[in-house]
Amino acid sequence: MSDISNVTVILPSLNPDEKLLNTVKGLIEVGFKDIVIINDGSEDENTEYFPNTDEYPQCTVINHWINRGKGAGLKTAFAYIKKTRPNCVGVVTADGDGQHSPKDIFACTERMLKENKVILGARNFDLPNIPSRSVFGNKATSFVFRFLCGMKITDTQTGLRAFPIEHLDFLMGIKGERFEYETNMLLEFKEWDIEYAEQPIETVYIEENKTSHFNPLKDSFSIYAQILKYAFSSLSATAIDLGLFALFFALLFPTVIGTVGTATAVSTIIARVLSSIYNYVINYRFVFSKRKNAGNTLVKYCILSGAIMAVSALGTALIAKLLPSDTNAGTLTVIKAVVDTLLFFVTFTVQREWVFGGKKKK
Repeated sequence: MSDISNVTVILPSLNPDEKLLNTVKGLIEVGFKDIVIINDGSEDENTEYFPNTDEYPQCTVINHWINRGKGAGLKTAFAYIKKTRPNCVGVVTADGDGQHSPKDIFACTERMLKENKVILGARNFDLPNIPSRSVFGNKATSFVFRFLCGMKITDTQTGLRAFPIEHLDFLMGIKGERFEYETNMLLEFKEWDIEYAEQPIETVYIEENKTSHFNPLKDSFSIYAQILKYAFSSLSATAIDLGLFALFFALLFPTVIGTVGTATAVSTIIARVLSSIYNYVINYRFVFSKRKNAGNTLVKYCILSGAIMAVSALGTALIAKLLPSDTNAGTLTVIKAVVDTLLFFVTFTVQREWVFGGKKKK
């Protein structure tokens, strides 16, 4: 059994009830000796449920006098631990509303100490009687993470996470003050090449998860707004590419270039060069956070763009040759859109993993 005496458990809490005290008692029973609780601006009538530190000397309660959000609460705890816990070897974040059992918190902690990597407590959403909004929300976000970010995470909204102490500065530097903070954290794992693993935990939803302060509409928007930036650049560049293709095809055929195939190829090349310049600038400056120097990424991007341009032009031109000679720009644009849609999945993956795939230095 691992020694958890130098691991700190963090419980952010807003308007708790008796379940917070039950969680604290359970943590002490399984051996935790340091518990930091963030009172994130709770109402006066709920403050009685925070543990009395004289009765529970293992606990430290830090107060936010106004509600600042879960992300802000976690970062307050991280900063406090860094300042006051020189012997701390790891931190564990958990919910204090009974959804994370002390034995699961212990299991994640033990595995974190053993493997020296981030451990995420993962619930099983295939079980019966789980609130439908939780099933849909987690599975949809998990799919988006896998497709857009190349990360396999089955429980993207888990609050049970165990971290080796060397990640504390990384955690304090992540953007976000509310629930989006935890999603940003997962995205940054890939950016910083941080190893993580999932630990199966009990799936508990008390009273249909009524005590959760997660707002499905507002907080899901924040989450997807962060993730969808990875797709916006490619999609907008595709729209620009198609518009320019239609414009140049109409200008060139048939007055300048008399054959459909040649006009299609030339229009594809011009449109792709111009849209690629736009796409690279957006990706480098806003999407992939300048992870590598411009020269290195630009060379890779040009290689990829040239290859994709050739495949797009060849594929569209070959299909165009099968069509009547009087085919109009609208029809060719639709054909090119189909070809480029198929290429989008390839392009996005290669940009994510190769062109801008360098890891940030710790």
